[in-house]
Amino acid sequence: MNSPFPASSLTKPYASELPGDLCLANARLVLPDRVVTGSVTIDKGVISEIAEGDHVPTGAVDCAGDLVLPGLVELHTDNVERHIEPRPDVDWPHLPALIAHDAELASTGITTVFDAMRVGSIHTGKGRYIDYARKLANELLAARAQGLFKISHFLHLRAEICSETLLEELATFGPEDRVGIVSLMDHTPGQRQFRDLTALKTYVTKKRGMNDVEFAEHVENLLGLQTRFGARHETGAVAEAGRLGAVLASHDDTTAEQVATSSENGVGFAEFPTTVEAARACRANGIAVMMGAPNLIRGGSHSGNVAAEDLAKADLLDIVSSDYVPSALLLSAFHLARLWDDLPRAVATVTAGPAKAAQLTDRGALQPGLRGDVLRVRTIGPTPLLRGVWCQGNKTG
Repeated sequence: MNSPFPASSLTKPYASELPGDLCLANARLVLPDRVVTGSVTIDKGVISEIAEGDHVPTGAVDCAGDLVLPGLVELHTDNVERHIEPRPDVDWPHLPALIAHDAELASTGITTVFDAMRVGSIHTGKGRYIDYARKLANELLAARAQGLFKISHFLHLRAEICSETLLEELATFGPEDRVGIVSLMDHTPGQRQFRDLTALKTYVTKKRGMNDVEFAEHVENLLGLQTRFGARHETGAVAEAGRLGAVLASHDDTTAEQVATSSENGVGFAEFPTTVEAARACRANGIAVMMGAPNLIRGGSHSGNVAAEDLAKADLLDIVSSDYVPSALLLSAFHLARLWDDLPRAVATVTAGPAKAAQLTDRGALQPGLRGDVLRVRTIGPTPLLRGVWCQGNKTG
């Protein structure tokens, strides 16, 4: 067995998943289709009642008109990697890094996270990437089993097609590992996210300190890896996602042809399509479109690709991810609410939308029978102020 913990132990309650009781009253509840004044009651960690009216029962929290909405569901975040490697080649102790990552996400309203970890290494050159995902996953699962986390964690394996060891690394994971998502990443220079080599050069030279000669060697190495391993790695990663019982995601689709391939592979959602053409093709193929909150808040992509707001205006945006700024997720929902003049629809892009894409049927909305993951939010002008976070009825801090 790949995991040090038997599958049965992964389904047992741990500290932040022990059921709690709570009533938030006199709140503006963001329901799937409307906003109403009312209360939400959580009994043994599950929403038991939604009631309308401003009555505050004995023992309830008086929200004084604040918004109450479902806990945020995050499908793709680089945040755990940022904590374990705060600077290039700095390997921070993993347990405190994971605990800090968990606490940071909880503080931004994220109550469910799919922790993205790269699988597929490059062992040569200055642009090398070393295998780390299996070890980190073991540590994360151990911390979860010991009740050290505030929120709910799943694994998201970022399958780097343009690498040397992708299939060997994927083979070390099993169905017991809580792998919810496998995304197909192809960072071959000259296409997808890095069609513009200038953008790639800016990214890797800042991160890896490459000079012009080293960058040219890096590009040549990646092109060689794609030639040698690309097709086999893509086919193998699709098969491995099926073996693991994970949802398959594409990454940086740019053309309708690439989306057609994603559809043939069984992709459920597309992470950060780079063009309107790709987003429209996703919609035509029944693939949900996810864009990054930083793109939305900044008004454009840092890589020069399509702006998330343009897709939102074209009705081509289904899911938002915090990507590399955890606090951007809640902020993006309120940005979309102003753009669409529809708060429930906007909130769904960070709650029900990602939950559906990840095939989680027990969370993502304020509805009886779902998990008691809820947020209390007050708005200060255009800015949401988070005033409380509860996971299964338990306050996270």
